[in-house]
Amino acid sequence: MASAAVNRWLRPEVYPLFAAVGTAMGICCFQLVRNVCINPEVRVNKAGRVAGVLENFAEGEKYAEHGLRKFVRGKSPEIMPNLNGFFSNPNN
Repeated sequence: MASAAVNRWLRPEVYPLFAAVGTAMGICCFQLVRNVCINPEVRVNKAGRVAGVLENFAEGEKYAEHGLRKFVRGKSPEIMPNLNGFFSNPNN
């Protein structure tokens, strides 16, 4: 009887659902760990919480302007810019 219950949930049709939920949980966990570890506004230890609101703009700027944001700043917001340009510009 236990085999039937396991077989009901481990059908091949359910694998994409497991993958999607697992990916979403991974992204949530990554963001949680990132915020707890390096966000300047989050203080886990007691000494940091006693300090109150810090006016440390350099640390906040460093957190907000991470490497991925710097990389995509000057890029076009298209997935395939050459293909989009080919179909939208009749002169090519």
